[in-house]
Amino acid sequence: MWCLSEDKQWARLTERFRWVADMHQVPQDPRHHAEGDVAIHTRRVLAALTEAVEFIALPQQQQELLWAAALLHDVEKRSTTRIEADGSVTSPNHAKRGELTTRAILYRDIVTPFQLREQIAALVRFHGLPLWIMARPAPERALLSAALRLDTRLLAMLARADVMGRDCEDKAALLDNIELFELFCQEQQCWGQARPFASDYQRYHYLTHPQASVDFEPYEQFHSEVILLCALPGMGKDRYIAQHAPGMEIISLDDIRRQHRLSPTDKSATGWVVQQAKLQAKTLLRRGAPFVWNATNITRQLRSQLVELFTAYRARVKIVYLEVPYAQWLQQNAGREQSVPMRAMEHMLSKLEIPQLDEAHEVELRVQDVK
Repeated sequence: MWCLSEDKQWARLTERFRWVADMHQVPQDPRHHAEGDVAIHTRRVLAALTEAVEFIALPQQQQELLWAAALLHDVEKRSTTRIEADGSVTSPNHAKRGELTTRAILYRDIVTPFQLREQIAALVRFHGLPLWIMARPAPERALLSAALRLDTRLLAMLARADVMGRDCEDKAALLDNIELFELFCQEQQCWGQARPFASDYQRYHYLTHPQASVDFEPYEQFHSEVILLCALPGMGKDRYIAQHAPGMEIISLDDIRRQHRLSPTDKSATGWVVQQAKLQAKTLLRRGAPFVWNATNITRQLRSQLVELFTAYRARVKIVYLEVPYAQWLQQNAGREQSVPMRAMEHMLSKLEIPQLDEAHEVELRVQDVK
C-alpha cells in the first residue's frame, strides 16, 4: 500500500516537506479565497475531502492517491502568485507547474509507482477543470483528453473538496458546475473510465482535429513509421534501439553533435543541430523509410513540432517513453561515457512531461518501477 505520508498531521507535514511549509504566507485573492493563504486553504480541502462520504467509500489505495493530490493541488502557487496593479491576486499556470513539481517529488523524493504518480500529477493538473469546463471552446474534446489520464470520479471529488475548502460568494454556483461536470462525463461515456475509441488512429484523429466528430472513423493510410523516443538522459535510449529497432535508420542529435565536434552544452548550436536532423528526417520521409528519432524530447511542445512534421509526410508516429527508478537513473548516467552533470539532470527532471495518448498514433510507456 503506497502512501505519501503515514503521519498526516499538518505540523508534521510542514516539518517534513519544504513544499508544504512554502504554502504558508502565500496570499490568495479574497474574492475567491476569503479563508486566507494557501496553507489554510489546503488544510480545509484535506478536511473536506476526508470527511466526504464518497471518499470514505473508496478503496484505501484510492484514498491515499486522492489525499496526495489534494495536498499537492496548489503546490506551485508559491512560484506563480503575483499581485496585479488593481490589487487582485492571481496564480497563472499554477496547475501546470504543479503537475511538473508533483511528478518530480513523487519520482525523486517519495518513491511512487508510475501509474499512481501519473494519476496524482494529472489530478493536480486538472483540478480546476470541473469548475470551468463548460466555458471552454471545445469542452467535449477537453474532457475526453483529460479522461485518458485520470479517473473523472476522483477529479470530481477533488474539485468538490477544493470548493468546500474555500470561502467565496460563488460557492453554490461552483458546486452546481461540478454536478454539471459529472453529468457531462456520463453523457460522454467517460465517467470513471476513458471513452472507448474504435482504434488508436480514430482517437488521435479526433483529439487533433478540432472539427472532427468523436464517432468519425478515418481511413488509415500511412507511407512510413517513425519511432520518436522520449526519455531523460541516461534512461537507456540506445539500449532500446539495439533491442527493439535493429536495422532501422537512426537520427540522433548527439551523433550530429559528435560528427561536427559540437559540445552538448553549446546551446547556440542546438538550433542548427535540430535543423540538420530535420533535413535527414525529410529525406527518409520522402522515401517512406522507417526511422527512429533519438533525442530526449521531454516537453510536449517539442514533441508536437516533430509529430507535425512526420505526419505531414503521412507517417505513423509512435512515441516510446523510457523510465527507470531514480537511483538506477543516477547510476546509469554516471556510467555513461559522457555523463550529464547532476544540476542539468535535475533541471531536465523539473521540465519532464510524460507523453499522452493525444500526442501520437501510439504511445508506449516502457517503465521499470521500483520492486
